Amino acid sequence: MKKNVRPRRESVASAVLVAGIAWAVTGMSAPYCCAQANSSAAQPKMTEQAFKNIQVLKGLPADQLIPSMQFISASLGVECDYCHVEGAFDKDDKKPKPIARKMIQMMFAINKDSFEGHREVTCNSCHRGSPHPAGIPAIASEEAAPAGVEHGHAGEGASTEASGAANPPSADPILEKYLAAVGGAEALQKISSRVEKGSARMGGHQLPIEIFAQAPDKRLSITHLPDGDIITAFDGHSGWLGNPGRPARPMGNAESEAARLDADLYFAAHIKQVFPELKVAPAEKIGDREVTAVRGLREGKPPVKLYFDAQSGFLVRMVRYGDSPLGLNPTQIDYADYRDAGGVKIPFRWTIARPNGRFTIQVDQVEQNVPIDASKFTPPAPPPEKRSSQ
Repeated sequence: MKKNVRPRRESVASAVLVAGIAWAVTGMSAPYCCAQANSSAAQPKMTEQAFKNIQVLKGLPADQLIPSMQFISASLGVECDYCHVEGAFDKDDKKPKPIARKMIQMMFAINKDSFEGHREVTCNSCHRGSPHPAGIPAIASEEAAPAGVEHGHAGEGASTEASGAANPPSADPILEKYLAAVGGAEALQKISSRVEKGSARMGGHQLPIEIFAQAPDKRLSITHLPDGDIITAFDGHSGWLGNPGRPARPMGNAESEAARLDADLYFAAHIKQVFPELKVAPAEKIGDREVTAVRGLREGKPPVKLYFDAQSGFLVRMVRYGDSPLGLNPTQIDYADYRDAGGVKIPFRWTIARPNGRFTIQVDQVEQNVPIDASKFTPPAPPPEKRSSQ
């Protein structure tokens, strides 16, 4: 894996390209590229059972270790080999690794002692994308806004949501406009399957991609690399990920929740079912477009923020978070180039951005209501169980 280089260099070796695309398309960060944990649905393993030399993050489900490593990577702006010995992740030969353990313990203690155990302080609170926290405040690079002015809104204070208004605005008109914009519920229900072909662009490279969707909630994307395929799949209940040269692995809970949203072929009609509580946020701008924002809330899960074009009604952005023991890993998806396909309008382009990178998918061809072999969504048999290094 590459070491703490931002932005990523345009010309990269094949192995690095595989790892970078794998992270971008599937959400896998460097730790998965170097270590994997086998999971059992009947008896989930703990981190110390699946990985070697776990000292701080003990007692957690094994599938939460990778999101935790992703969060550290994003917060410090580094990758695996900043702390770990390449190919021997269990070793403590590099000084940053024991320091990281002390920092995690300090963070846990601060939250326990000062915030009643709530996760208020995280790695990102101090690091903000740098291995070395800045101890001196930065000098302002632009004029400060007058008091009461934020994001272009003056004198109105906070949103109706934040101000606790007795009658907050309803999200219903926004959602109804979105549903009508894509063609309506009846037109959506006429779509039973969808096959899309196009390209994924990352770091100056164009890679062919195929996406298969089967109603109501199955989805498979295959990105073709020179030495194998990257696969992201959701079978309606759980997800799995594939990477060239390595056995497939099941998604963790946070990954499956994200995949479930992407796999809902009728999402425009299901938003109120997916999110029991919806709150309208202040009006914003994305570029030069006015957007209305709605926060979707589900018990026990991080919020999801949906942005709708105020004029067309289309969903133009989704911001969601994957939970980890150390903090939330954000993902932003921007949807564009809506076109008609079989009586419904769908985005032909979307960009997925995470703290460590971004990539864009451009669809060139869409087929609706075509037969899809059900076996495509079935995860491969798990490999023989073994302990992995971490």
